[in-house]
Amino acid sequence: MLDVTAVVGSPIRQGVETRAAISTQGGGAAANVASWLAVSGTPAHLVARVGDDAAGRTVLAELDRYGVTHSNTVIPDANTGVVVVLVDALGERTMFPDSGANSGLSLADLPSLDGFTAVYLSGYPLVNPRSRNGALDILRTVKAAGLPVIFDPSTVGVLLEVGLNQVREWLSLVDVVVLNEEEAHFLSGKQNPVDAATELLRLTPLVVIKRGGNGALAQARGCALVQIPAVDAQVVDTTGAGDAFAAGFIQSWADDTDLIAALQHGATLAAECVSHVGSRPAINR
Repeated sequence: MLDVTAVVGSPIRQGVETRAAISTQGGGAAANVASWLAVSGTPAHLVARVGDDAAGRTVLAELDRYGVTHSNTVIPDANTGVVVVLVDALGERTMFPDSGANSGLSLADLPSLDGFTAVYLSGYPLVNPRSRNGALDILRTVKAAGLPVIFDPSTVGVLLEVGLNQVREWLSLVDVVVLNEEEAHFLSGKQNPVDAATELLRLTPLVVIKRGGNGALAQARGCALVQIPAVDAQVVDTTGAGDAFAAGFIQSWADDTDLIAALQHGATLAAECVSHVGSRPAINR
């Protein structure tokens, strides 16, 4: 995906111009996770599609600079996916996504799974009716290969398109769910994040809840819940912070399954992400 980010320093006034600092960056949840993993030293491969346009060529070239290997499926007569991101004075973002070429994702896009140790799946291709069957085929194939699946269900606004029961069914197919407090409340029916984790453990073996400025918590079935505080950061733009957190968590957890260490690594990358505009690592980090 291509992110078009407008940082707005004053209230938006409908019907008139509002000055903003506008920039473009690569985006997309899975691409963000892959980029943070690759820059942090863990090889990552992205399964995605682009359109036959300048945006597609731009985002693929950026992945190459990050060291992310990727599928090279270019869809004729289709636009590359684009997200318009509005960032307010507090760094909070509002997003307007158009999946574009990614809407046709299918099992044919999946590479050989030899050599991979884990798979991250964003909720966006499952929510999109045009890619849902293909994404489910990918999920089942990955599970049959014995690879753990880390699932981020995506925002509540998107999840409402398919409904609570459908998303809870998907949770039963994955090994780890990484989500924020709002998503945890929606999927569990529990306001307290600790209670939400307990409820979600009925569906999936490991639950990780991102709590923004309150840190993060995690719990595996049969184990005690663990929590960490947030890492201090100067917040410029929260876009992609959850993806950076997921990358840090996955990198550490896949190495030795220590939940505290994995949460801390995730929080460290998230703090780095919010300190600049855009959802990807600074190339010269």
